[in-house]
Amino acid sequence: MPTEQILKNWIESLLPAIPFPKKMNWGSSALEFARPVRWLVCLWGEDILPVQINGIISGRTSMGNRYSGLDKSVEITKPQEYFNALKTVQVNADRQERYELIKQQLTDIFPDKEFSVDIDEGLLQTVSDLVEYPTAVIAEFGKEFLILPEKIITSTISQNQKYFAVMDKNGKLTNKFVFISNGNPANNELIRKGNEKVIKPRLVDAMWYFQEDTKFALEAYVDKLEDVVFQAELGTLKEKTDRIVEISSYICKQLNLSEEASISAARTALLCKADLVTKMLGEKEFTKLQGYIGMHYALASGETKDVAQGIYEHYMPRGQNDELPQSINGAITAVADKLDTVCGIIGIGMLPTGSADPFALRRAANGIVQIVADRTWDIDITDVIQYVMNRFNQPKINTNENYKIILNYFHQRINWYLQQQSIDYDVIESVMHIDFGNLLHLMERARALQNFKTNEDFVKLVIGFKRVSNIIKDEKQTLEINESLLKEPAEQALHTALKTLEKDIKKELEQLKYAEVLNHLVGIRTAIDKFFDDVLVNVDDMELRKNRYALLQEIRKAFLMVADLSLIVVEGK
Repeated sequence: MPTEQILKNWIESLLPAIPFPKKMNWGSSALEFARPVRWLVCLWGEDILPVQINGIISGRTSMGNRYSGLDKSVEITKPQEYFNALKTVQVNADRQERYELIKQQLTDIFPDKEFSVDIDEGLLQTVSDLVEYPTAVIAEFGKEFLILPEKIITSTISQNQKYFAVMDKNGKLTNKFVFISNGNPANNELIRKGNEKVIKPRLVDAMWYFQEDTKFALEAYVDKLEDVVFQAELGTLKEKTDRIVEISSYICKQLNLSEEASISAARTALLCKADLVTKMLGEKEFTKLQGYIGMHYALASGETKDVAQGIYEHYMPRGQNDELPQSINGAITAVADKLDTVCGIIGIGMLPTGSADPFALRRAANGIVQIVADRTWDIDITDVIQYVMNRFNQPKINTNENYKIILNYFHQRINWYLQQQSIDYDVIESVMHIDFGNLLHLMERARALQNFKTNEDFVKLVIGFKRVSNIIKDEKQTLEINESLLKEPAEQALHTALKTLEKDIKKELEQLKYAEVLNHLVGIRTAIDKFFDDVLVNVDDMELRKNRYALLQEIRKAFLMVADLSLIVVEGK
Protein backbone atom coordinates (compact mmCIF):
# COMPACT_ATOMS: atom_id res chain seq x y z
CA MET A 1 0.00 0.00 0.00
CA PRO A 2 1.40 3.44 -0.91
CA THR A 3 2.55 5.68 1.92
CA GLU A 4 -0.07 8.30 1.02
CA GLN A 5 -2.86 5.76 1.46
CA ILE A 6 -1.48 4.54 4.80
CA LEU A 7 -1.33 8.13 6.07
CA LYS A 8 -4.80 8.91 4.76
CA ASN A 9 -6.33 5.93 6.59
CA TRP A 10 -4.40 6.68 9.75
CA ILE A 11 -5.32 10.38 9.87
CA GLU A 12 -9.00 9.74 9.24
CA SER A 13 -9.11 7.32 12.18
CA LEU A 14 -6.83 9.43 14.39
CA LEU A 15 -8.85 12.64 14.77
CA PRO A 16 -11.94 11.08 16.41
CA ALA A 17 -9.69 8.98 18.67
CA ILE A 18 -7.71 11.87 20.22
CA PRO A 19 -8.65 11.89 23.94
CA PHE A 20 -9.90 15.06 25.65
CA PRO A 21 -11.29 15.46 29.18
CA LYS A 22 -14.35 17.13 27.66
CA LYS A 23 -15.54 16.58 24.09
CA MET A 24 -18.36 18.23 22.18
CA ASN A 25 -20.24 17.82 18.96
CA TRP A 26 -22.02 20.62 17.14
CA GLY A 27 -24.98 20.83 14.84
CA SER A 28 -25.75 17.49 13.28
CA SER A 29 -22.08 16.47 13.44
CA ALA A 30 -21.31 13.00 14.79
CA LEU A 31 -17.64 13.91 15.41
CA GLU A 32 -16.77 14.57 19.04
CA PHE A 33 -13.79 16.87 19.50
CA ALA A 34 -12.51 19.60 21.84
CA ARG A 35 -13.62 22.35 19.45
CA PRO A 36 -15.52 22.57 16.15
CA VAL A 37 -13.42 21.38 13.21
CA ARG A 38 -13.98 23.82 10.31
CA TRP A 39 -11.14 23.04 7.91
CA LEU A 40 -8.27 20.61 7.35
CA VAL A 41 -4.82 21.24 5.90
CA CYS A 42 -3.08 18.03 4.90
CA LEU A 43 -0.05 18.01 2.59
CA TRP A 44 2.20 15.26 1.29
CA GLY A 45 5.16 17.23 0.04
CA GLU A 46 3.64 19.98 -2.09
CA ASP A 47 0.56 17.91 -2.95
CA ILE A 48 -2.70 17.82 -1.04
CA LEU A 49 -3.24 14.51 0.75
CA PRO A 50 -6.97 13.82 0.21
CA VAL A 51 -8.45 13.29 3.66
CA GLN A 52 -12.13 13.53 4.53
CA ILE A 53 -13.36 13.74 8.12
CA ASN A 54 -16.98 14.36 9.04
CA GLY A 55 -17.71 15.76 5.60
CA ILE A 56 -14.75 18.15 5.61
CA ILE A 57 -12.31 17.64 2.75
CA SER A 58 -8.65 18.55 3.26
CA GLY A 59 -6.88 21.25 1.31
CA ARG A 60 -4.01 23.73 1.63
CA THR A 61 -6.03 26.69 2.92
CA SER A 62 -5.85 27.63 6.62
CA MET A 63 -7.32 30.56 8.54
CA GLY A 64 -5.80 33.21 10.77
CA ASN A 65 -6.42 34.39 14.31
CA ARG A 66 -10.13 34.61 15.03
CA TYR A 67 -10.04 38.37 15.69
CA SER A 68 -8.99 38.90 12.05
CA GLY A 69 -12.19 37.20 10.83
CA LEU A 70 -12.85 34.03 8.86
CA ASP A 71 -12.42 35.89 5.59
CA LYS A 72 -8.65 36.01 6.09
CA SER A 73 -7.16 32.82 4.71
CA VAL A 74 -3.61 31.73 3.97
CA GLU A 75 -2.34 29.21 1.45
CA ILE A 76 0.22 26.63 2.66
CA THR A 77 2.19 25.70 -0.44
CA LYS A 78 4.52 23.22 1.28
CA PRO A 79 5.07 21.96 4.85
CA GLN A 80 8.31 23.93 5.31
CA GLU A 81 6.37 27.20 4.98
CA TYR A 82 3.67 26.27 7.51
CA PHE A 83 4.93 28.26 10.54
CA ASN A 84 5.91 31.40 8.62
CA ALA A 85 2.72 31.43 6.58
CA LEU A 86 0.53 31.31 9.69
CA LYS A 87 2.46 34.15 11.32
CA THR A 88 1.23 36.43 8.52
CA VAL A 89 -2.29 35.97 9.89
CA GLN A 90 -1.36 36.30 13.58
CA VAL A 91 -1.00 32.63 14.47
CA ASN A 92 2.21 31.37 16.08
CA ALA A 93 1.87 27.61 15.65
CA ASP A 94 5.31 26.78 17.11
CA ARG A 95 4.49 25.82 20.69
CA GLN A 96 8.03 26.23 22.08
CA GLU A 97 8.40 29.61 20.39
CA ARG A 98 5.06 30.66 21.84
CA TYR A 99 6.16 29.55 25.31
CA GLU A 100 9.43 31.49 25.10
CA LEU A 101 7.63 34.58 23.80
CA ILE A 102 5.15 34.60 26.70
CA LYS A 103 7.92 34.05 29.23
CA GLN A 104 9.94 36.94 27.81
CA GLN A 105 6.92 39.24 27.80
CA LEU A 106 6.22 38.44 31.44
CA THR A 107 9.85 39.15 32.32
CA ASP A 108 9.99 42.48 30.47
CA ILE A 109 6.51 43.86 31.18
CA PHE A 110 7.71 45.99 34.12
CA PRO A 111 10.90 47.60 32.77
CA ASP A 112 11.41 49.83 35.84
CA LYS A 113 11.59 46.69 38.05
CA GLU A 114 9.28 48.24 40.65
CA PHE A 115 7.11 45.19 40.14
CA SER A 116 7.70 41.67 38.88
CA VAL A 117 5.47 38.88 37.61
CA ASP A 118 5.33 35.70 39.66
CA ILE A 119 5.98 33.30 36.80
CA ASP A 120 4.30 30.05 37.81
CA GLU A 121 5.80 27.39 35.52
CA GLY A 122 2.70 25.22 35.53
CA LEU A 123 0.49 28.17 34.63
CA LEU A 124 2.96 29.27 31.97
CA GLN A 125 2.78 25.82 30.36
CA THR A 126 -1.03 25.92 30.44
CA VAL A 127 -1.32 29.41 28.98
CA SER A 128 1.09 28.50 26.18
CA ASP A 129 -1.52 26.00 24.99
CA LEU A 130 -4.44 28.43 25.23
CA VAL A 131 -3.38 31.17 22.83
CA GLU A 132 -2.24 31.55 19.21
CA TYR A 133 -0.91 35.11 19.25
CA PRO A 134 0.10 36.00 22.83
CA THR A 135 0.20 39.51 24.23
CA ALA A 136 0.84 40.16 27.93
CA VAL A 137 -1.43 42.84 29.39
CA ILE A 138 -1.32 44.52 32.84
CA ALA A 139 -4.59 44.83 34.78
CA GLU A 140 -5.69 45.52 38.37
CA PHE A 141 -8.25 44.49 40.96
CA GLY A 142 -9.43 46.56 43.93
CA LYS A 143 -6.87 47.11 46.69
CA GLU A 144 -9.52 46.31 49.31
CA PHE A 145 -9.13 42.61 48.47
CA LEU A 146 -5.50 42.57 49.63
CA ILE A 147 -6.69 41.91 53.19
CA LEU A 148 -7.40 38.35 52.07
CA PRO A 149 -4.67 35.71 52.67
CA GLU A 150 -2.32 35.79 49.70
CA LYS A 151 -2.99 32.29 48.36
CA ILE A 152 -6.73 32.90 48.26
CA ILE A 153 -6.08 35.74 45.83
CA THR A 154 -3.44 33.95 43.78
CA SER A 155 -5.58 30.80 43.63
CA THR A 156 -8.53 32.85 42.40
CA ILE A 157 -6.63 34.66 39.67
CA SER A 158 -4.37 31.82 38.54
CA GLN A 159 -6.38 28.60 38.81
CA ASN A 160 -9.70 30.02 37.68
CA GLN A 161 -8.73 32.86 35.33
CA LYS A 162 -5.20 31.83 34.29
CA TYR A 163 -3.79 35.22 35.33
CA PHE A 164 -0.29 35.81 36.71
CA ALA A 165 0.17 37.47 40.11
CA VAL A 166 2.39 40.53 40.42
CA MET A 167 4.72 41.23 43.36
CA ASP A 168 6.36 44.45 44.50
CA LYS A 169 10.13 44.76 44.87
CA ASN A 170 9.85 43.45 48.45
CA GLY A 171 8.13 40.30 47.28
CA LYS A 172 4.70 41.33 48.56
CA LEU A 173 1.55 40.62 46.54
CA THR A 174 0.06 43.66 44.81
CA ASN A 175 -3.38 44.35 43.32
CA LYS A 176 -1.94 44.12 39.82
CA PHE A 177 -2.09 41.03 37.64
CA VAL A 178 -1.00 40.12 34.12
CA PHE A 179 -3.05 38.10 31.65
CA ILE A 180 -2.14 36.73 28.24
CA SER A 181 -4.47 38.01 25.55
CA ASN A 182 -5.15 36.19 22.31
CA GLY A 183 -6.99 39.18 20.86
CA ASN A 184 -6.07 42.17 18.76
CA PRO A 185 -3.37 44.17 20.60
CA ALA A 186 -5.07 47.33 19.34
CA ASN A 187 -7.97 46.48 21.64
CA ASN A 188 -5.90 45.79 24.76
CA GLU A 189 -7.60 48.52 26.79
CA LEU A 190 -11.05 47.06 26.15
CA ILE A 191 -9.77 43.51 26.78
CA ARG A 192 -8.17 44.67 30.06
CA LYS A 193 -11.47 46.13 31.31
CA GLY A 194 -13.25 42.90 30.46
CA ASN A 195 -10.77 40.80 32.45
CA GLU A 196 -10.93 43.17 35.42
CA LYS A 197 -14.72 42.91 35.34
CA VAL A 198 -14.56 39.10 35.37
CA ILE A 199 -12.18 38.83 38.34
CA LYS A 200 -14.07 41.18 40.66
CA PRO A 201 -17.08 38.94 41.49
CA ARG A 202 -14.79 36.01 42.23
CA LEU A 203 -12.82 38.08 44.73
CA VAL A 204 -16.04 39.45 46.20
CA ASP A 205 -17.17 35.88 46.84
CA ALA A 206 -13.83 34.98 48.43
CA MET A 207 -14.02 38.05 50.66
CA TRP A 208 -17.51 37.09 51.78
CA TYR A 209 -16.44 33.52 52.64
CA PHE A 210 -13.45 34.82 54.59
CA GLN A 211 -15.45 37.38 56.57
CA GLU A 212 -18.25 34.95 57.38
CA ASP A 213 -15.87 32.17 58.44
CA THR A 214 -13.77 34.38 60.70
CA LYS A 215 -16.81 35.53 62.68
CA PHE A 216 -16.19 32.36 64.69
CA ALA A 217 -13.06 30.92 66.27
CA LEU A 218 -11.52 28.00 64.37
CA GLU A 219 -12.25 25.69 67.32
CA ALA A 220 -15.98 26.29 66.77
CA TYR A 221 -15.75 24.24 63.57
CA VAL A 222 -14.28 21.14 65.25
CA ASP A 223 -17.63 19.68 66.36
CA LYS A 224 -19.02 20.20 62.85
CA LEU A 225 -16.53 17.57 61.65
CA GLU A 226 -18.99 15.07 63.15
CA ASP A 227 -21.16 15.68 60.08
CA VAL A 228 -18.44 14.66 57.60
CA VAL A 229 -17.60 10.99 57.03
CA PHE A 230 -13.91 10.19 56.71
CA GLN A 231 -14.56 6.60 55.69
CA ALA A 232 -17.69 4.56 56.32
CA GLU A 233 -15.99 1.94 58.52
CA LEU A 234 -13.57 4.37 60.19
CA GLY A 235 -16.07 7.00 61.23
CA THR A 236 -16.28 10.76 60.86
CA LEU A 237 -13.61 13.41 60.57
CA LYS A 238 -14.33 14.26 64.21
CA GLU A 239 -13.46 10.71 65.23
CA LYS A 240 -10.34 10.87 63.09
CA THR A 241 -9.41 14.18 64.75
CA ASP A 242 -9.80 12.60 68.22
CA ARG A 243 -7.46 9.79 67.18
CA ILE A 244 -4.91 12.25 65.76
CA VAL A 245 -4.88 14.08 69.12
CA GLU A 246 -4.20 10.82 70.98
CA ILE A 247 -1.51 9.68 68.53
CA SER A 248 0.19 13.09 68.65
CA SER A 249 0.30 12.94 72.46
CA TYR A 250 1.81 9.45 72.31
CA ILE A 251 4.51 10.63 69.89
CA CYS A 252 5.28 13.58 72.18
CA LYS A 253 5.84 11.16 75.06
CA GLN A 254 8.10 8.99 72.93
CA LEU A 255 10.13 12.10 72.06
CA ASN A 256 10.25 13.24 75.70
CA LEU A 257 8.92 16.68 74.79
CA SER A 258 8.17 19.25 77.45
CA GLU A 259 4.64 19.72 78.77
CA GLU A 260 4.39 23.07 76.98
CA ALA A 261 5.47 21.57 73.63
CA SER A 262 3.10 18.63 74.07
CA ILE A 263 0.14 20.94 74.77
CA SER A 264 0.97 22.98 71.64
CA ALA A 265 1.16 19.82 69.51
CA ALA A 266 -2.17 18.58 70.90
CA ARG A 267 -3.78 21.92 70.08
CA THR A 268 -2.50 21.66 66.51
CA ALA A 269 -3.89 18.14 66.22
CA LEU A 270 -7.29 19.24 67.53
CA LEU A 271 -7.63 22.07 64.98
CA CYS A 272 -5.86 20.52 61.99
CA LYS A 273 -9.04 19.45 60.12
CA ALA A 274 -11.38 22.22 61.30
CA ASP A 275 -11.07 24.33 58.15
CA LEU A 276 -12.57 21.51 56.06
CA VAL A 277 -16.08 22.50 57.17
CA THR A 278 -15.71 26.25 56.61
CA LYS A 279 -17.53 28.10 53.83
CA MET A 280 -14.23 28.85 52.07
CA LEU A 281 -13.36 25.20 51.60
CA GLY A 282 -16.96 24.32 50.87
CA GLU A 283 -16.36 25.96 47.50
CA LYS A 284 -14.56 23.53 45.18
CA GLU A 285 -12.27 26.18 43.74
CA PHE A 286 -10.46 26.55 47.08
CA THR A 287 -10.15 22.90 48.14
CA LYS A 288 -6.42 22.85 47.39
CA LEU A 289 -5.95 25.45 50.13
CA GLN A 290 -6.87 23.12 53.00
CA GLY A 291 -4.40 23.65 55.80
CA TYR A 292 -3.47 27.08 54.46
CA ILE A 293 -6.98 28.33 55.22
CA GLY A 294 -6.77 26.65 58.62
CA MET A 295 -3.51 28.46 59.37
CA HIS A 296 -4.97 31.90 58.64
CA TYR A 297 -8.21 31.19 60.46
CA ALA A 298 -6.17 30.01 63.45
CA LEU A 299 -4.22 33.27 63.50
CA ALA A 300 -7.45 35.23 63.18
CA SER A 301 -8.76 33.23 66.17
CA GLY A 302 -5.79 34.16 68.35
CA GLU A 303 -3.98 30.81 68.18
CA THR A 304 -0.18 30.85 68.48
CA LYS A 305 2.01 31.01 65.39
CA ASP A 306 3.36 27.54 66.23
CA VAL A 307 -0.13 26.03 66.20
CA ALA A 308 -1.10 27.88 63.02
CA GLN A 309 2.05 26.79 61.21
CA GLY A 310 1.54 23.20 62.31
CA ILE A 311 -2.01 23.21 60.90
CA TYR A 312 -0.67 24.35 57.52
CA GLU A 313 2.24 21.90 57.49
CA HIS A 314 0.44 18.77 58.63
CA TYR A 315 -0.51 17.93 55.02
CA MET A 316 3.16 17.93 54.01
CA PRO A 317 4.68 16.36 52.04
CA ARG A 318 1.88 16.46 49.48
CA GLY A 319 4.04 14.71 46.88
CA GLN A 320 7.45 13.18 46.35
CA ASN A 321 9.21 16.51 45.77
CA ASP A 322 7.21 18.59 48.24
CA GLU A 323 8.72 20.21 51.32
CA LEU A 324 8.64 18.50 54.71
CA PRO A 325 7.13 20.17 57.78
CA GLN A 326 9.57 22.66 59.30
CA SER A 327 7.89 22.93 62.71
CA ILE A 328 7.71 20.26 65.40
CA ASN A 329 3.92 20.71 65.59
CA GLY A 330 3.58 20.22 61.84
CA ALA A 331 5.81 17.14 61.85
CA ILE A 332 4.05 15.43 64.78
CA THR A 333 0.54 16.11 63.47
CA ALA A 334 1.52 15.07 59.93
CA VAL A 335 2.87 11.72 61.14
CA ALA A 336 -0.15 11.17 63.41
CA ASP A 337 -2.64 11.99 60.65
CA LYS A 338 -0.89 9.86 58.04
CA LEU A 339 -0.43 6.90 60.39
CA ASP A 340 -4.12 6.99 61.28
CA THR A 341 -5.01 6.89 57.59
CA VAL A 342 -2.56 4.15 56.62
CA CYS A 343 -3.33 1.86 59.57
CA GLY A 344 -7.09 2.42 59.34
CA ILE A 345 -7.47 1.94 55.60
CA ILE A 346 -5.21 -1.13 55.46
CA GLY A 347 -6.89 -2.41 58.61
CA ILE A 348 -10.27 -2.58 56.88
CA GLY A 349 -8.75 -4.48 53.98
CA MET A 350 -8.09 -1.71 51.46
CA LEU A 351 -4.42 -2.39 50.80
CA PRO A 352 -3.29 -0.39 47.72
CA THR A 353 -2.79 -2.25 44.46
CA GLY A 354 -0.62 -1.32 41.51
CA SER A 355 -3.39 0.74 39.92
CA ALA A 356 -5.65 1.67 42.83
CA ASP A 357 -4.67 3.79 45.81
CA PRO A 358 -7.72 6.03 46.42
CA PHE A 359 -6.55 7.19 49.85
CA ALA A 360 -2.97 7.90 48.63
CA LEU A 361 -1.50 5.49 51.19
CA ARG A 362 1.86 5.25 49.40
CA ARG A 363 2.28 8.99 49.55
CA ALA A 364 1.20 9.03 53.20
CA ALA A 365 3.54 6.21 54.23
CA ASN A 366 6.43 7.72 52.27
CA GLY A 367 5.74 11.02 54.03
CA ILE A 368 5.88 9.38 57.46
CA VAL A 369 9.22 7.76 56.66
CA GLN A 370 10.66 10.99 55.23
CA ILE A 371 9.59 13.10 58.22
CA VAL A 372 10.80 10.66 60.89
CA ALA A 373 14.13 10.18 59.09
CA ASP A 374 14.62 13.88 58.37
CA ARG A 375 14.01 14.88 61.99
CA THR A 376 16.16 11.98 63.32
CA TRP A 377 13.50 10.99 65.84
CA ASP A 378 14.71 8.26 68.18
CA ILE A 379 11.43 6.35 68.22
CA ASP A 380 10.37 2.86 67.18
CA ILE A 381 7.81 3.22 64.43
CA THR A 382 6.59 -0.35 64.96
CA ASP A 383 5.53 0.53 68.51
CA VAL A 384 3.73 3.66 67.29
CA ILE A 385 1.90 1.61 64.65
CA GLN A 386 0.64 -0.79 67.33
CA TYR A 387 -0.54 2.16 69.41
CA VAL A 388 -2.36 3.65 66.40
CA MET A 389 -4.14 0.37 65.67
CA ASN A 390 -5.40 0.29 69.26
CA ARG A 391 -7.16 3.66 68.71
CA PHE A 392 -9.79 2.19 66.40
CA ASN A 393 -13.09 1.00 67.80
CA GLN A 394 -13.26 -1.96 65.44
CA PRO A 395 -11.56 -5.08 66.88
CA LYS A 396 -11.07 -6.47 63.37
CA ILE A 397 -8.52 -3.73 62.64
CA ASN A 398 -6.29 -4.46 65.63
CA THR A 399 -5.26 -8.00 64.71
CA ASN A 400 -1.84 -9.60 64.49
CA GLU A 401 -2.44 -10.30 60.81
CA ASN A 402 -3.17 -6.63 60.04
CA TYR A 403 -0.19 -5.59 62.15
CA LYS A 404 2.07 -7.81 60.05
CA ILE A 405 0.57 -6.48 56.80
CA ILE A 406 1.13 -2.87 57.87
CA LEU A 407 4.68 -3.59 59.03
CA ASN A 408 5.41 -5.21 55.68
CA TYR A 409 3.97 -2.16 53.93
CA PHE A 410 6.27 0.16 55.88
CA HIS A 411 9.16 -2.23 55.27
CA GLN A 412 8.67 -1.56 51.53
CA ARG A 413 8.42 2.22 52.03
CA ILE A 414 11.57 2.32 54.17
CA ASN A 415 13.38 0.20 51.59
CA TRP A 416 12.30 2.77 48.97
CA TYR A 417 13.56 5.63 51.14
CA LEU A 418 16.98 4.02 51.64
CA GLN A 419 17.27 3.57 47.88
CA GLN A 420 16.62 7.31 47.50
CA GLN A 421 19.58 7.88 49.82
CA SER A 422 21.87 5.96 47.40
CA ILE A 423 22.26 2.95 49.70
CA ASP A 424 23.10 -0.30 47.87
CA TYR A 425 20.45 -3.01 47.83
CA ASP A 426 22.60 -5.56 49.71
CA VAL A 427 23.40 -3.01 52.42
CA ILE A 428 19.67 -2.29 52.73
CA GLU A 429 18.91 -6.00 53.08
CA SER A 430 21.63 -6.45 55.67
CA VAL A 431 20.41 -3.66 57.97
CA MET A 432 16.66 -4.21 57.51
CA HIS A 433 17.00 -7.95 57.98
CA ILE A 434 17.59 -7.29 61.67
CA ASP A 435 15.27 -4.41 62.58
CA PHE A 436 13.79 -1.43 60.78
CA GLY A 437 11.59 0.09 63.49
CA ASN A 438 14.00 2.81 64.58
CA LEU A 439 14.79 4.84 61.47
CA LEU A 440 17.47 6.88 63.25
CA HIS A 441 19.48 3.76 64.09
CA LEU A 442 18.71 2.18 60.73
CA MET A 443 20.00 5.17 58.75
CA GLU A 444 23.17 5.43 60.82
CA ARG A 445 23.89 1.73 60.37
CA ALA A 446 23.20 1.85 56.63
CA ARG A 447 25.39 4.90 56.00
CA ALA A 448 28.27 3.50 58.03
CA LEU A 449 28.05 0.15 56.27
CA GLN A 450 27.83 1.80 52.84
CA ASN A 451 31.03 3.73 53.56
CA PHE A 452 32.85 0.59 54.75
CA LYS A 453 31.71 -1.63 51.92
CA THR A 454 34.74 -1.13 49.67
CA ASN A 455 37.30 -1.32 52.48
CA GLU A 456 39.61 -4.27 51.74
CA ASP A 457 39.81 -5.45 55.35
CA PHE A 458 36.05 -5.12 55.67
CA VAL A 459 35.55 -7.31 52.59
CA LYS A 460 37.71 -9.97 54.24
CA LEU A 461 35.64 -9.60 57.41
CA VAL A 462 32.46 -10.19 55.42
CA ILE A 463 33.92 -13.39 53.98
CA GLY A 464 34.82 -14.57 57.49
CA PHE A 465 31.39 -13.72 58.82
CA LYS A 466 29.73 -15.65 56.02
CA ARG A 467 31.68 -18.71 57.21
CA VAL A 468 30.46 -18.11 60.76
CA SER A 469 26.83 -17.85 59.61
CA ASN A 470 27.00 -20.86 57.29
CA ILE A 471 28.39 -23.18 59.96
CA ILE A 472 25.75 -22.39 62.59
CA LYS A 473 22.78 -21.70 60.28
CA ASP A 474 21.07 -25.00 61.13
CA GLU A 475 21.61 -24.71 64.87
CA LYS A 476 18.26 -23.67 66.35
CA GLN A 477 19.24 -23.86 70.00
CA THR A 478 20.90 -20.92 71.77
CA LEU A 479 24.08 -22.26 73.30
CA GLU A 480 26.20 -21.11 76.25
CA ILE A 481 30.01 -20.90 76.12
CA ASN A 482 31.87 -23.16 78.57
CA GLU A 483 35.26 -21.50 78.95
CA SER A 484 36.83 -24.70 80.35
CA LEU A 485 36.22 -26.35 76.96
CA LEU A 486 38.17 -23.73 75.03
CA LYS A 487 41.24 -25.89 74.43
CA GLU A 488 42.93 -24.50 71.33
CA PRO A 489 44.99 -21.29 71.54
CA ALA A 490 43.12 -19.82 68.51
CA GLU A 491 39.67 -20.33 70.08
CA GLN A 492 40.91 -18.96 73.39
CA ALA A 493 42.26 -15.91 71.57
CA LEU A 494 38.99 -15.45 69.68
CA HIS A 495 37.00 -15.67 72.93
CA THR A 496 39.24 -13.06 74.54
CA ALA A 497 38.92 -10.81 71.48
CA LEU A 498 35.12 -11.25 71.59
CA LYS A 499 34.90 -10.13 75.24
CA THR A 500 37.04 -7.09 74.40
CA LEU A 501 34.86 -6.38 71.36
CA GLU A 502 31.62 -6.50 73.39
CA LYS A 503 33.09 -4.10 75.94
CA ASP A 504 34.45 -1.69 73.31
CA ILE A 505 31.30 -1.42 71.20
CA LYS A 506 28.78 -1.04 74.04
CA LYS A 507 29.24 2.71 74.42
CA GLU A 508 29.57 3.35 70.67
CA LEU A 509 26.28 1.54 70.00
CA GLU A 510 24.49 3.70 72.57
CA GLN A 511 25.85 6.83 70.86
CA LEU A 512 25.08 5.52 67.35
CA LYS A 513 28.76 5.56 66.43
CA TYR A 514 28.43 2.74 63.95
CA ALA A 515 31.58 3.66 62.05
CA GLU A 516 33.59 3.13 65.24
CA VAL A 517 31.73 -0.13 65.87
CA LEU A 518 32.58 -1.35 62.36
CA ASN A 519 36.23 -0.53 63.01
CA HIS A 520 36.11 -2.75 66.11
CA LEU A 521 34.49 -5.53 64.05
CA VAL A 522 37.24 -5.24 61.46
CA GLY A 523 39.73 -5.50 64.33
CA ILE A 524 38.48 -8.98 65.28
CA ARG A 525 38.83 -10.25 61.71
CA THR A 526 42.33 -11.68 62.18
CA ALA A 527 41.21 -13.63 65.25
CA ILE A 528 38.28 -15.09 63.26
CA ASP A 529 40.56 -16.05 60.35
CA LYS A 530 43.08 -17.62 62.75
CA PHE A 531 40.30 -19.59 64.41
CA PHE A 532 39.17 -21.10 61.10
CA ASP A 533 42.76 -21.83 60.09
CA ASP A 534 43.69 -23.64 63.31
CA VAL A 535 40.48 -25.04 64.75
CA LEU A 536 38.18 -27.76 63.42
CA VAL A 537 34.66 -26.76 64.42
CA ASN A 538 32.71 -29.91 63.48
CA VAL A 539 34.70 -32.32 65.59
CA ASP A 540 33.33 -35.73 66.60
CA ASP A 541 33.20 -34.70 70.25
CA MET A 542 29.66 -33.22 70.38
CA GLU A 543 30.28 -31.31 73.59
CA LEU A 544 33.32 -29.63 72.09
CA ARG A 545 31.48 -28.98 68.82
CA LYS A 546 28.55 -27.37 70.62
CA ASN A 547 30.90 -25.16 72.59
CA ARG A 548 32.54 -23.93 69.40
CA TYR A 549 29.07 -23.33 67.94
CA ALA A 550 28.30 -21.28 71.04
CA LEU A 551 31.41 -19.16 70.41
CA LEU A 552 30.35 -18.55 66.81
CA GLN A 553 26.82 -17.70 67.94
CA GLU A 554 28.20 -15.02 70.26
CA ILE A 555 30.26 -13.58 67.41
CA ARG A 556 27.19 -13.52 65.17
CA LYS A 557 25.14 -11.88 67.94
CA ALA A 558 27.71 -9.09 68.33
CA PHE A 559 27.81 -8.47 64.57
CA LEU A 560 24.01 -8.41 64.25
CA MET A 561 23.89 -5.35 66.48
CA VAL A 562 24.95 -3.52 63.30
CA ALA A 563 24.00 -5.66 60.31
CA ASP A 564 23.77 -9.15 58.91
CA LEU A 565 27.04 -9.13 56.99
CA SER A 566 26.24 -12.51 55.45
CA LEU A 567 23.89 -10.63 53.09
CA ILE A 568 26.61 -8.30 51.79
CA VAL A 569 27.61 -9.14 48.22
CA VAL A 570 31.35 -9.54 47.75
CA GLU A 571 32.78 -9.41 44.23
CA GLY A 572 33.83 -12.83 42.97
CA LYS A 573 32.49 -14.63 46.03
